[in-house]
Amino acid sequence: MTEKQIELVQSSWEKCIPIADTAASIFYAKLFELDPSLKPLFKSDIKEQGKKLMTMITTAVRGLNNLEGIVGAVQAMGKRHVGYGVKDEHYETVGTALIWTLGQGLGDDFTEETKEAWIATYTLLATTMKDAANEVAA
Repeated sequence: MTEKQIELVQSSWEKCIPIADTAASIFYAKLFELDPSLKPLFKSDIKEQGKKLMTMITTAVRGLNNLEGIVGAVQAMGKRHVGYGVKDEHYETVGTALIWTLGQGLGDDFTEETKEAWIATYTLLATTMKDAANEVAA
């Protein structure tokens, strides 16, 4: 990731924080629309899950300037997700829902350059999680 991509992701995410609860609701609605079979994987209250999701994204986004500082937490999260029944193919659906949700929340501020920066960020984080998950599953 480039410094410019990190800056775009961080500045755009700061705009999402004030609407975090709404963004989480929109994200999960889109996720379950894309793949209804994912709904049973979320056993806890979806509003609570949304708060956890937003906190996790905030931590990851703010840590992009120091990837070494967040990689352990991202790997641990990937390993935990194995126990939740998450499979590699689910990451693509989550990414699609996330990018779509960001587009809805940011509107005109979600430029093509910002979108590409988010795709790079999500790809990096999801790959780190999947690699760690596959170590557990192996």
